[in-house]
Amino acid sequence: MKPFIVVHMMSSLDGRSLTDGWHLDFASDLYENTAATFKADGWICGRVTMQEISHGTDYPKGLAKGVVPRTDHFVERNAEQYAISIDPQGRVAWKSNSALKSHIVEVLTEQVADDYLAYLQSIGVSYVFGGKSEIDLNKVVQTLARELGVKKLIVEGGSHVSGAFVNAGLVDEISVLILPLVDGRSEHPSSFEVAMDKWQAPVYLKLASVEKVEHDALWLRYTKSVKA
Repeated sequence: MKPFIVVHMMSSLDGRSLTDGWHLDFASDLYENTAATFKADGWICGRVTMQEISHGTDYPKGLAKGVVPRTDHFVERNAEQYAISIDPQGRVAWKSNSALKSHIVEVLTEQVADDYLAYLQSIGVSYVFGGKSEIDLNKVVQTLARELGVKKLIVEGGSHVSGAFVNAGLVDEISVLILPLVDGRSEHPSSFEVAMDKWQAPVYLKLASVEKVEHDALWLRYTKSVKA
Protein backbone atom coordinates (compact mmCIF):
# COMPACT_ATOMS: atom_id res chain seq x y z
CA MET A 1 0.00 0.00 0.00
CA LYS A 2 1.73 3.15 -1.25
CA PRO A 3 0.36 6.51 -2.36
CA PHE A 4 1.14 7.90 -5.80
CA ILE A 5 4.08 10.22 -5.10
CA VAL A 6 5.00 13.30 -7.12
CA VAL A 7 8.12 15.39 -6.51
CA HIS A 8 7.43 18.98 -7.58
CA MET A 9 10.49 21.24 -7.82
CA MET A 10 11.42 24.69 -9.07
CA SER A 11 14.94 25.35 -10.32
CA SER A 12 17.17 27.66 -12.30
CA LEU A 13 18.40 26.59 -15.73
CA ASP A 14 21.55 25.20 -14.10
CA GLY A 15 19.61 23.16 -11.56
CA ARG A 16 19.84 25.34 -8.43
CA SER A 17 16.82 25.17 -6.15
CA LEU A 18 17.44 27.81 -3.47
CA THR A 19 15.46 30.85 -4.58
CA ASP A 20 16.91 33.64 -2.43
CA GLY A 21 18.25 36.49 -4.54
CA TRP A 22 16.31 35.51 -7.65
CA HIS A 23 13.96 38.55 -7.60
CA LEU A 24 11.25 36.79 -9.59
CA ASP A 25 7.95 37.99 -8.15
CA PHE A 26 5.95 35.46 -10.13
CA ALA A 27 7.87 32.35 -9.05
CA SER A 28 5.96 31.48 -5.88
CA ASP A 29 2.52 31.80 -7.47
CA LEU A 30 3.61 29.83 -10.52
CA TYR A 31 4.92 27.05 -8.31
CA GLU A 32 1.80 26.89 -6.13
CA ASN A 33 -0.58 27.05 -9.09
CA THR A 34 1.11 24.17 -10.87
CA ALA A 35 1.34 22.17 -7.63
CA ALA A 36 -2.40 22.59 -7.06
CA THR A 37 -3.18 20.80 -10.32
CA PHE A 38 -2.01 17.51 -8.79
CA LYS A 39 -4.86 17.62 -6.24
CA ALA A 40 -2.75 15.78 -3.68
CA ASP A 41 -4.06 14.54 -0.34
CA GLY A 42 -0.88 15.73 1.37
CA TRP A 43 2.23 17.80 0.77
CA ILE A 44 5.63 17.04 2.25
CA CYS A 45 8.52 19.31 3.20
CA GLY A 46 11.64 18.98 5.30
CA ARG A 47 12.44 20.59 8.65
CA VAL A 48 14.07 23.76 7.28
CA THR A 49 11.14 24.59 5.01
CA MET A 50 8.60 23.78 7.72
CA GLN A 51 10.38 25.98 10.24
CA GLU A 52 9.96 28.88 7.83
CA ILE A 53 6.26 28.07 7.43
CA SER A 54 5.66 27.67 11.18
CA HIS A 55 7.22 31.04 12.13
CA GLY A 56 8.04 29.46 15.48
CA THR A 57 11.40 29.53 17.25
CA ASP A 58 10.93 27.22 20.25
CA TYR A 59 8.33 25.19 22.14
CA PRO A 60 7.62 25.15 25.92
CA LYS A 61 9.54 22.64 28.01
CA GLY A 62 8.32 20.69 31.02
CA LEU A 63 5.02 19.55 29.55
CA ALA A 64 5.84 15.83 29.69
CA LYS A 65 5.18 14.27 33.09
CA GLY A 66 7.04 11.12 32.16
CA VAL A 67 8.02 9.00 29.18
CA VAL A 68 5.62 9.50 26.28
CA PRO A 69 4.98 6.25 24.36
CA ARG A 70 6.60 6.11 20.92
CA THR A 71 3.37 5.25 19.14
CA ASP A 72 1.73 7.04 16.24
CA HIS A 73 -0.75 9.73 17.28
CA PHE A 74 -3.59 10.82 14.98
CA VAL A 75 -5.80 13.78 15.79
CA GLU A 76 -7.51 14.24 12.40
CA ARG A 77 -8.15 11.30 10.07
CA ASN A 78 -10.49 13.04 7.62
CA ALA A 79 -8.65 16.26 6.76
CA GLU A 80 -9.05 17.65 3.26
CA GLN A 81 -5.27 17.87 3.06
CA TYR A 82 -2.24 17.05 5.23
CA ALA A 83 0.97 19.05 5.75
CA ILE A 84 3.61 16.39 6.39
CA SER A 85 6.76 17.58 8.13
CA ILE A 86 9.91 15.43 7.92
CA ASP A 87 11.43 16.43 11.26
CA PRO A 88 13.54 13.56 12.72
CA GLN A 89 14.57 15.27 15.97
CA GLY A 90 11.38 17.26 16.56
CA ARG A 91 12.48 20.86 16.12
CA VAL A 92 9.67 22.62 14.29
CA ALA A 93 7.81 24.86 16.76
CA TRP A 94 4.29 24.84 15.36
CA LYS A 95 1.85 27.39 16.78
CA SER A 96 -1.27 25.42 15.84
CA ASN A 97 -2.20 22.14 14.23
CA SER A 98 -2.59 23.53 10.71
CA ALA A 99 -0.31 24.98 8.06
CA LEU A 100 -1.63 26.62 4.90
CA LYS A 101 -5.08 25.17 5.63
CA SER A 102 -3.68 21.64 5.97
CA HIS A 103 -3.63 19.45 9.10
CA ILE A 104 -0.05 18.94 10.30
CA VAL A 105 1.49 15.48 10.60
CA GLU A 106 5.00 15.41 12.08
CA VAL A 107 7.30 12.58 10.96
CA LEU A 108 9.73 11.80 13.79
CA THR A 109 12.31 9.31 15.00
CA GLU A 110 12.10 7.71 18.43
CA GLN A 111 14.97 9.94 19.57
CA VAL A 112 12.58 12.90 19.81
CA ALA A 113 12.20 14.56 23.23
CA ASP A 114 9.22 13.64 25.43
CA ASP A 115 8.49 17.33 25.88
CA TYR A 116 8.14 17.75 22.13
CA LEU A 117 5.62 14.93 21.90
CA ALA A 118 3.67 16.37 24.82
CA TYR A 119 3.73 19.76 23.10
CA LEU A 120 2.38 18.36 19.83
CA GLN A 121 -0.42 16.65 21.72
CA SER A 122 -1.26 19.90 23.53
CA ILE A 123 -1.83 21.78 20.24
CA GLY A 124 -3.52 18.93 18.39
CA VAL A 125 -0.77 18.00 15.92
CA SER A 126 -0.67 14.43 14.61
CA TYR A 127 2.62 12.54 14.44
CA VAL A 128 4.05 9.27 13.18
CA PHE A 129 7.34 7.52 13.84
CA GLY A 130 9.54 6.67 10.90
CA GLY A 131 12.21 4.72 12.78
CA LYS A 132 14.39 4.58 15.87
CA SER A 133 17.18 6.92 14.71
CA GLU A 134 16.56 7.43 10.98
CA ILE A 135 13.44 7.96 8.90
CA ASP A 136 12.26 5.00 6.81
CA LEU A 137 10.27 6.82 4.13
CA ASN A 138 8.72 3.63 2.79
CA LYS A 139 7.29 2.86 6.23
CA VAL A 140 6.04 6.44 6.58
CA VAL A 141 4.13 6.59 3.29
CA GLN A 142 2.56 3.21 3.96
CA THR A 143 1.39 4.47 7.35
CA LEU A 144 -0.10 7.59 5.76
CA ALA A 145 -1.96 5.49 3.23
CA ARG A 146 -3.19 2.93 5.75
CA GLU A 147 -4.14 5.24 8.63
CA LEU A 148 -5.18 8.43 6.84
CA GLY A 149 -6.32 7.13 3.47
CA VAL A 150 -3.75 9.19 1.59
CA LYS A 151 -3.73 8.24 -2.10
CA LYS A 152 -1.54 10.97 -3.59
CA LEU A 153 1.38 12.87 -2.04
CA ILE A 154 3.34 15.78 -3.43
CA VAL A 155 6.91 16.26 -2.18
CA GLU A 156 7.75 19.95 -2.24
CA GLY A 157 11.29 19.99 -0.86
CA GLY A 158 13.83 20.91 0.12
CA SER A 159 16.39 19.24 -2.03
CA HIS A 160 17.49 16.67 0.59
CA VAL A 161 13.93 15.48 1.18
CA SER A 162 13.26 15.29 -2.57
CA GLY A 163 16.55 13.46 -3.09
CA ALA A 164 15.73 11.01 -0.30
CA PHE A 165 12.37 10.09 -1.86
CA VAL A 166 13.94 9.56 -5.28
CA ASN A 167 16.83 7.58 -3.78
CA ALA A 168 14.37 5.34 -1.92
CA GLY A 169 12.62 4.44 -5.18
CA LEU A 170 9.28 5.83 -4.01
CA VAL A 171 8.66 8.50 -6.64
CA ASP A 172 6.16 7.92 -9.46
CA GLU A 173 6.49 11.32 -11.14
CA ILE A 174 8.98 14.18 -11.13
CA SER A 175 7.69 17.64 -11.99
CA VAL A 176 10.18 20.47 -12.50
CA LEU A 177 9.57 24.13 -13.25
CA ILE A 178 12.64 25.53 -15.03
CA LEU A 179 12.78 29.28 -14.49
CA PRO A 180 14.49 31.66 -16.94
CA LEU A 181 17.69 32.38 -15.03
CA VAL A 182 21.15 30.98 -14.33
CA ASP A 183 22.33 30.83 -10.71
CA GLY A 184 26.03 29.97 -10.65
CA ARG A 185 26.44 29.98 -6.86
CA SER A 186 28.13 26.64 -6.27
CA GLU A 187 27.21 26.62 -2.57
CA HIS A 188 23.50 26.49 -3.44
CA PRO A 189 21.94 23.02 -3.55
CA SER A 190 20.71 21.29 -6.67
CA SER A 191 17.11 20.12 -6.94
CA PHE A 192 18.01 16.70 -5.55
CA GLU A 193 20.70 16.12 -2.92
CA VAL A 194 21.75 12.72 -1.56
CA ALA A 195 24.76 11.99 0.66
CA MET A 196 27.38 9.94 -1.19
CA ASP A 197 27.31 7.15 1.39
CA LYS A 198 23.54 6.77 0.91
CA TRP A 199 23.36 7.12 -2.87
CA GLN A 200 21.91 3.96 -4.45
CA ALA A 201 21.93 4.33 -8.23
CA PRO A 202 20.78 6.68 -11.03
CA VAL A 203 17.04 6.96 -11.51
CA TYR A 204 16.05 6.84 -15.16
CA LEU A 205 13.06 8.80 -16.41
CA LYS A 206 10.70 9.11 -19.34
CA LEU A 207 9.47 12.51 -20.48
CA ALA A 208 5.69 12.64 -20.07
CA SER A 209 5.10 16.26 -21.07
CA VAL A 210 6.79 19.60 -21.63
CA GLU A 211 4.92 22.87 -21.53
CA LYS A 212 5.93 26.50 -21.88
CA VAL A 213 4.10 28.33 -19.12
CA GLU A 214 3.93 31.93 -17.99
CA HIS A 215 6.99 34.17 -17.68
CA ASP A 216 9.14 32.09 -20.09
CA ALA A 217 9.28 29.13 -17.69
CA LEU A 218 9.20 25.49 -18.75
CA TRP A 219 7.22 22.81 -16.95
CA LEU A 220 8.74 19.36 -17.39
CA ARG A 221 7.03 16.21 -16.16
CA TYR A 222 8.73 12.82 -16.05
CA THR A 223 7.71 9.32 -15.06
CA LYS A 224 9.97 6.44 -14.12
CA SER A 225 11.55 4.51 -16.94
CA VAL A 226 13.56 1.34 -17.39
CA LYS A 227 17.22 2.00 -18.27
CA ALA A 228 17.74 1.75 -22.03
